[in-house]
Amino acid sequence: GKLRESIPKQLLQKTEGIIIIPGLINAGFGIGGKRGKGIAMVKNENGTWSNPVFLTMTGGSLGFQIGVQSVDLVLVFLNKSSLLDIGKSSFTLGGDISVAAGPVGRTSSAGTDYKLESEVYSYSRSKGLFAGISLSGSSLDIDQNANDTFYGDTDDSMTLFNNKKPSADPSVKTLKQTLNSLYRK
Repeated sequence: GKLRESIPKQLLQKTEGIIIIPGLINAGFGIGGKRGKGIAMVKNENGTWSNPVFLTMTGGSLGFQIGVQSVDLVLVFLNKSSLLDIGKSSFTLGGDISVAAGPVGRTSSAGTDYKLESEVYSYSRSKGLFAGISLSGSSLDIDQNANDTFYGDTDDSMTLFNNKKPSADPSVKTLKQTLNSLYRK
């Protein structure tokens, strides 16, 4: 669909992790803020995807801004170790880890970072269009309560990333199948 058409195939093939945050709220009246809940998944050594790990994103900003917007957000990780670190503690995009607006389209243009030198690429969809966005200063944290509610008591996010706590939920199977079809070489 639109995701496959918007994120270049070269980037999709190199992806080792993904965060999906549907309905990220971005609001501002002088001071702005972002808040959303989503999932993180990593690609395992055998090419399969991990169980989803629930997380939250929060962030703030200063400057002239007014309004409220809901955005679907996708963060594409080229190195899964960056994403696995979220299980150890919260991390900040643009601080602890570099994030860049992702290149868009099936082919590269001269002005994009198509050498893929950033650790994370961000994409957002608002009104049906995917485009790169900046999330510098936003923090990501594991949502332990959501993980415990969905999986039962979990020790930590690594247990989930390593598929040691399987999920029988059919939506997890569907999500993994969808990712496999998108990220197939």
